[in-house]
Amino acid sequence: MPNVHQKLVVDVETVGVDFETLDTLSQEQLTRYFERYTKDNEELEEQKDKLGFWPLTGQIVAIGVYNPDTKKGCVYLQTNGEGVQTEIEPGITIETGNEKEILKKFWNAALKYNMFITFNGRMFDAPYLMLRSAINEVRPSKNLLANRYVSSQPFQALHVDLNDQLGFYGATRRSFSLHFWCNAFGIESPKATGVTGDDVKQLFKDGKYFDIARYNAGDLKATAALYEKWDNFLNF
Repeated sequence: MPNVHQKLVVDVETVGVDFETLDTLSQEQLTRYFERYTKDNEELEEQKDKLGFWPLTGQIVAIGVYNPDTKKGCVYLQTNGEGVQTEIEPGITIETGNEKEILKKFWNAALKYNMFITFNGRMFDAPYLMLRSAINEVRPSKNLLANRYVSSQPFQALHVDLNDQLGFYGATRRSFSLHFWCNAFGIESPKATGVTGDDVKQLFKDGKYFDIARYNAGDLKATAALYEKWDNFLNF
């Protein structure tokens, strides 16, 4: 791809609602769904704690963006009105707001870019962003799901999902996590700090917003480094 693209790495962090806050019918429907994939009550309770995987039972608490060319970025962070420092590290800042406000900030920033780089973004980040935007009555400024194949996507909203690219759109049969790909390519994994996506809900409950932002920034930089490997050696 020519170097005329304005590139932006994107990654989101989400949390689910508490299962008990859902209405009775929703609880019953989800329980029937979960029971298909669980063996006992312990596994069932674990499933109930993963409602952040779906935009209808979760919300976005952080949207990270990072320009791999300038090495600058920002984490739009939901803080429930509480203050947090404004910089994670030199070049990566924090802007705060409620979910609707951080979505608006993201889509406004997205207007300046025409290539969006994610890891598993077509399956998770992009649909989550677009659906949570609609639920919050925010219109996305880019269609990040126009077509799975980069060669068929509109120039103003190219979406390079590295999970798709490194797996050659399913040709490798098995999908691996960002952590696996980073280890294989000699890139520091964002999980090396001991924080994973599973920890975000508790961090959010505990008001440890900066820890969420710092973890998100690690995902951004790792994805950017992985993109560079793909772009240099596998992008034809």
